[in-house]
Amino acid sequence: MTVGPAEARRLSWAQVRARRLAWHGLAEPLKGAGPADVASAMAGTHAQMMSAAELGIALRMDGATRADVREAVWGEHSLIKTFGPRGTVHLLPARELPMWVGALSALPRPSSPHADGVRMAPEQSEQVIAAVGDALRDAELTIDELTEEVVARTGPWAGDLVMPAFQGMWPRWRQSMHEAGIRGLLCFGAGRGRKVTYTSPRRFLPGFAAEEPEAALRGVVRSYLRAYGPSTPQRFAHWLNAPATWASELFASLEAELERVEVEGVDAPQWLAPDASASAFAVPRPRDVAADVPRGVRLLPYFDVYAYRVGNQPPALLYPGRASERVLRGNFQVLLVDGEVAGLWHQRRSGRRIEVTVEPLAPLSRARRSALDDQVARVGEILEARPTLTIGEVTVGGHA
Repeated sequence: MTVGPAEARRLSWAQVRARRLAWHGLAEPLKGAGPADVASAMAGTHAQMMSAAELGIALRMDGATRADVREAVWGEHSLIKTFGPRGTVHLLPARELPMWVGALSALPRPSSPHADGVRMAPEQSEQVIAAVGDALRDAELTIDELTEEVVARTGPWAGDLVMPAFQGMWPRWRQSMHEAGIRGLLCFGAGRGRKVTYTSPRRFLPGFAAEEPEAALRGVVRSYLRAYGPSTPQRFAHWLNAPATWASELFASLEAELERVEVEGVDAPQWLAPDASASAFAVPRPRDVAADVPRGVRLLPYFDVYAYRVGNQPPALLYPGRASERVLRGNFQVLLVDGEVAGLWHQRRSGRRIEVTVEPLAPLSRARRSALDDQVARVGEILEARPTLTIGEVTVGGHA
């Protein structure tokens, strides 16, 4: 039964933060969780920087290190590194890859941002995507090797160096690379020395096939709302880089399966998803943590705060005071205190030592300073190094 507006549960901002911390394994580690379970609880883990993804996942587990996350990706393949929401690199649970591919393949496609002379025609894109799938079916190729295979299967036009990229130019075909990933034809393979390789997820997951779009989209909405709810169709659309109107229609079609809530300080109605009926690890139910007060000091790695903040409203409450000026506009590693951004941090590694610099934006109490010491020690454990802590200004820019 759909919950009517008059019956909507009301949540304070503190309750929303408590729920988010608990669900994301930031109040305490997710009991019994492995790396794939953590990525599932986060609705995918951003992995543009693998070192950040390794730290972010291990922080949410009890006693894990980066080696455990690497084994999940490159050894047992319970995590797949591929292109996920917004076409960005993510770690996705292998068991959920059919859902993700089915849903992402069904999203409305935006217009190409590339100029005439660079942009491929739709039929050319399809040729490239088919060529990528064919080339990687039984192989693990570097980007240069994959370029040769794609050009051989399509034509010289695919290899034209027309796409500005960093300090050089990329071949034309690469504008469809992320599309091959979200269709389940490409994922990352093991590194070959310092070179990245790509392969087919079917080499890791025999019998892999995309889930039917309607069921897959329902699953992704529920996964998103468990990780980031309460939230809105508009926020969901932004997270997926999809049209807001399309997202509103999708939420409307699922309204009977969702719970409407009202959040302190937010005019728009918000939505939550029911919990999974069964789980191999202990994830708190939203109602169980609704009355809790958010507590804890955490050091989140690069990109992790994006995962934590999606759906949180309004940003001024998540980035109070100086945080809105110092942290909000850049991709920094952040100090999280009681579920709010309270500073930033940076680490510099030298052999087996890590120098951690933390810049709090407000004085830390004795208890919070002790909790920060514990968190720095945990970061050192995860990164398999001996950490030292300096309280001072972080002088590097975002994503440094």
